[in-house]
Parts: sequence; structure tokens; C-alpha cells
Amino acid sequence: MAVAATFLAVSATSALAQGDTPRSPAELAIDAAVPLPEPANVPPPTASDFKPDTTATVSPQSKAQETATKPVDAASAPAADPAKADPAKTVAAPPPAAAPATATAPEPVKAASTVPAADQPVADRLRDLIATKGTKYFDRKAERAAVEKFYTSRDYAPVWTQSGSLTAAAKGVIARLKDAASDGLNPADYPVPDFAAAGSAPDALAEADLKLTESMMDYARQAQSGRMHWSQVSADIQYPEHPIDPNEVLANVTGAKDASAALESYNPPHKLFKLLKAKLAELRGVSDGAPVIIDDGEPLKYTPAKGKNAPEAEAQMSDPRVPKLRAKLGLTENADDIRYDAKVAAAVRKFQESVDLKPTGVLDDRTVKALNTPKRDKQIDTVLVNMERWRWLPRELGAPAIGNAYVILNIPDYTLKVMQNGAQVWTTRVVTGKPGQHATPLLSETMKFITVNPTWNVPPSIIYNEYLPALQQDPTVLDRMGLKLERARDGSIHISQPPGEANALGRIRFNFPNKFLVYQHDTPDKNLFARDERAFSHGCMRVQFPDQYASVLLNITMPNERYTPERIRNMYGRSEIDLKFPTPIPVNITYQTAFVDDAGKLQFRKDIYGRDAAMIAILKNSRGKDLENVVAHAQPNYSRPKGPLPNAVNVSDNSFSSGSSGPNFFERLFGGGGQPTPPAPVGRPSRRVFTR
Repeated sequence: MAVAATFLAVSATSALAQGDTPRSPAELAIDAAVPLPEPANVPPPTASDFKPDTTATVSPQSKAQETATKPVDAASAPAADPAKADPAKTVAAPPPAAAPATATAPEPVKAASTVPAADQPVADRLRDLIATKGTKYFDRKAERAAVEKFYTSRDYAPVWTQSGSLTAAAKGVIARLKDAASDGLNPADYPVPDFAAAGSAPDALAEADLKLTESMMDYARQAQSGRMHWSQVSADIQYPEHPIDPNEVLANVTGAKDASAALESYNPPHKLFKLLKAKLAELRGVSDGAPVIIDDGEPLKYTPAKGKNAPEAEAQMSDPRVPKLRAKLGLTENADDIRYDAKVAAAVRKFQESVDLKPTGVLDDRTVKALNTPKRDKQIDTVLVNMERWRWLPRELGAPAIGNAYVILNIPDYTLKVMQNGAQVWTTRVVTGKPGQHATPLLSETMKFITVNPTWNVPPSIIYNEYLPALQQDPTVLDRMGLKLERARDGSIHISQPPGEANALGRIRFNFPNKFLVYQHDTPDKNLFARDERAFSHGCMRVQFPDQYASVLLNITMPNERYTPERIRNMYGRSEIDLKFPTPIPVNITYQTAFVDDAGKLQFRKDIYGRDAAMIAILKNSRGKDLENVVAHAQPNYSRPKGPLPNAVNVSDNSFSSGSSGPNFFERLFGGGGQPTPPAPVGRPSRRVFTR
């Protein structure tokens, strides 16, 4: 009975599906009354229950794929023929499968790591350290980003080890860091991690890798730009910044055949820096370790043997102090030789010259005392801070278009030199600023033109501090000096001196516009050039032979014009003449209290502005601190003097405007369009303006 009911139900459903005539309500009622079997009693379909679909063409490959991959849904499959069903073999159908969700995209295939298997644990730890503790090692954002990019590009493989062993690059970098003292730096600032103690532990090796990268980056930065910023020393210093490119440092050092040389190259390339480095080694001898003390004793003297065939040994004295003396003087050849020979005597003579002793070559009591005196340590400190100041200067001192020509002026030595193609072209004596508020600033700028027959526009500092007080005492003082006083519509005061042989600037002014408003110029007061110490000006630099200086510069920038000193002097008169350079000439104002002269002798000069003392104090009292912090830069005072004048003072008619359309004070000093008015002073009181 159940089989018959099932047959009727399936037949009715099949008839409707095939589009037969709709049945009457009575017939439908009968169908509804007939119970249908539970789905669990329907046997699973067999292959014979399926008929091929003739309405579409399906490739055998597609059909095979569909059969293999698509699950059979018992609820949607065609019903089995009840006549063929075997009740004994009827089994419960499995529950309907859940509808498949939206197809999930396959996971991307991860690229194979390029890191050797032995280094992969270290690379994994490096990835974690850089991601979570990058600021611990690299507090500068640019350096941190460069390091992360660099390690990422190599799948975080360690830079300094392979399979736990140091690479050649690591050995070179470590050697350079440990020898940083020879470069005038402090090795303690660049700690070298102990890779041996790290063993094969991935955590320790990863941390050591980053620490060595950190020390390498610190060395490169400080070797190139200095351990302190110039603004920490004085407001009277301004050099162009030249920071390292951390991406370039990483690529350069790690990719070099000689990593030590590549890292050392970030020190200044200048010849005078390298000469100072050599003298530093001579001064130190082996004093980096325990100090070498020469004992007192009888004088030692070398006397050349007489006669062509006389044995040299007969003319040599021997003494057990000589090996220490050799070490003290940096003589490494025959270090244990006790003979006071010609080389030892020559080294003693050279030392005596350096400390202003008579160069006899005899090791007497005064020489022994000088060798043992702390003054030698002071000389080392002086050399170190001078090497530091070389790091502030531009890497290229000259202009390539004109044979790398440049002007360099050494304030404590009171000399100016013109250099071209690596050689000195011309030199002269100069007068520089007085110590204190009139100190000549340190700077690098470009000389754009010279002015023959300049007008002297008195700077506000001199008007405030010298001329206005003088006017209170003597209202006629300016007239007697040939100075012209004018008052603008806003009440400000301007004082100037017209061109002429009595002009405070002399006949020629050399213009390199700068924020300190200083320049080089001639002077009618020539007697000061005969003095050894020549710090007398208000900050500008007076040149002893300005006509020769002008012709040298003009011939460098315009060689076809054939300027001579006589041609320059023929221009002297009452009207200003500007001679512009087609190519500006760099001007570098330096402060070299220690330098090597043309004869190879180490020279020392008086620290007239106290720059050495300030830098030594910073280096010795700031160990472990960041010496590169930039402090606020003081700006010159551009304000015009205002206020009442004595009734008897002769004030010229208003002949200049204080409005924005007129020339500002910067333009009055240097001519041309000038430059925008500098920002207001920041952080410190404004420094005085020095222009004479």
C-alpha cells in the first residue's frame, strides 16, 4: 500500500512537471489525502535514474570535473523508481549538505626566503626588534626609516654575521670604531658589541647586529658633521649644514671592499685636517694607554762621527731611557734600541721647535720637563677641537667652475689666503674683530662682487654705542669726521660716510652678503698691519693690500680682462663702482688655533675668542649626552636707531625713505636687491652688528 501511494504521488508530481492539463479540485483533494513517504525512506538514486540532457552540449572534461567536485543533494535528485526499489536494501539517506559559502580566494604563495637557513632565526628576531624596539637603537626618524628599509630589502638577514661568524665588513667597521681616537673622535661614543659572547643565540646575535649598525651610523654622522653643533659654541658662527644620508651610509659601508676605509671617508677630506690628524698621532705617541714618563738623567746628545770611515756607533750615546723616549716621540722603528742616534735627535729637535724651545736636538732637563708636562695634553685638546671645527666646514671649499678657487681667512693667525687648484695663489695680513661683542663671526658665504669707492653706512650698533654718545659730548664730531647724519620720516637715524681716501672702508669693499653684515675692506689706518696680534676691528676684516686682492679675484673670475693693481687704483674717485663676478667665489672664515704650516710644523695660536675653551668644556662635561642638539641661532639687530639729538647737531634733509619701497640696511651695506629681512631674534639676545 505504501508503495502504491508513493507511485501515485510521484506520478502526479511528474505529470505537473511535464505540463499536463491541471487537475480538478476533487482530484487534488484525493492526492492531498494520500500520505507521502518520509524522505528517509527514499532509496538513494542510481545511475539509471539520470537521463542525459540533450538541450546543452557539455564537454566530457567539464562533465567529469562536475561529477567529481559537485556533491549530490538527495533532496534535489530525481526520485528512484519504486518498482525497482528493494525494501530489504533501503537505507537512510545522509542529511542534506549545507549550501556552499562564497568561494574563498586561495592564499597567496609566500616567496621563498633568501636568508640562509643558518641565519633565519637571527633574521626572524631582527624583524621583531626593528618592529618593536627600533627607537631604542635609532632615535632619529630618518636613520630609523633607512635602517628598516635596508634590513627589509635583505629579508632581515643579519648584516654583520654569517652563520654566527663575523663578516669582513664587520671586522673593518669594528677596527675603525676602535681606532676612532686617531680621527679625533672618542671610541667610547661608538661601543662595539661582543659578538663572541653572543655565541649562536639568535636573540643576542640580532641585538649585536643592530648595535653595531647604530655605532656605525653614529660614527659616520659625527665624523662628517661633528660631535657638537656649532651653535652650541657661539652665536657668531654659521656654517651650511651637510648631514649624512643614512641610506647612502648603509649601502656604501656594507658594500665596500674595505669597510674601514669607507667609514673613515666621512671625516673631512681637507689637506689641513689630514695634517692635523698626523700631528695628533705624533703628540700622543703611545699616551692613549699609561702615560710615558721620561726619567731625569744626564743630557743626551748625538754627535755625527768625524771622517768618512769613522763608525757611527762611536758617536752615539746609549741610555736605558731611550726606548721610552722613542715611544714618547712616536718612533716605532727599533723601539727597544737604547742608542741616542740621529733619528732620535731629529725627533727631539722637532719636538723642541713645537714647544718653543731652542732646537738643539739635545735631551736636556728643560726638554725632559716639556715632554712630561701637562701642556702636552693641552696641545692634544687644542688639536682635537680644531679637527672638530674642520667638520663644520663645507666638504667642497671652492667653486669647481673656476678651478675650485676659494678664500680662506684664519682669524687667530690674522691671515687671508686665496686658493686655486689646491695651491695658494696669494696671501696677505688682515685685521680682525676685537674679542667680545665685536668678534669676527665664523661663516661660509660667496663673494659676489667688489665695490670700488664704497660708501660707509654706519651700522646701528656703532650709532647706538659710539656716535650718539659722542654727539651728546660734541655735536660737531660727525662733521669733523666727514660723516653725514640723516633722519627718516619715521624718526630713525642714518649715518654714512661718502667715498674718499679718508673713508673708514678705504677704497675697496669685498662683498659676501651674510646675516652678520660683515665684509672685507681696505682701511686708511695701515699701521696696525705691522703688529703680531691684530684684533682691533668692529667685526669686519681689513685687508692689507686690497688692490692686489681685488686683481687676484677678478683675474680668477674674469681671466680675459687682465686686471692689475694699477688698473684698480685708476678707478679710485668719488663714485661707487661695482665689479660683479660672473662666478661667485666662496669665502670661508675659520678659527684655526692649531694648524700645520707650509714647512710641516705644527703651529699654535692664541685662543683670542675663547672658542677652544668653550668646545673643550662641552666635550669634557657632556660625555654620554647628545652633543648635536641645535640651539637657537641669534640674529643681528637690524633696527634703526631713534631718539632725540642735541640741538646743535646738523641733520641733513630727509633724503632716504624708511618705507618698504626704499633700500633696507642690508641693501645699503651690500648693494643690489639685498635679501629678505631676517626673522626676529630667537632664544638669545640679538648680537651686535659688526661692519668695520
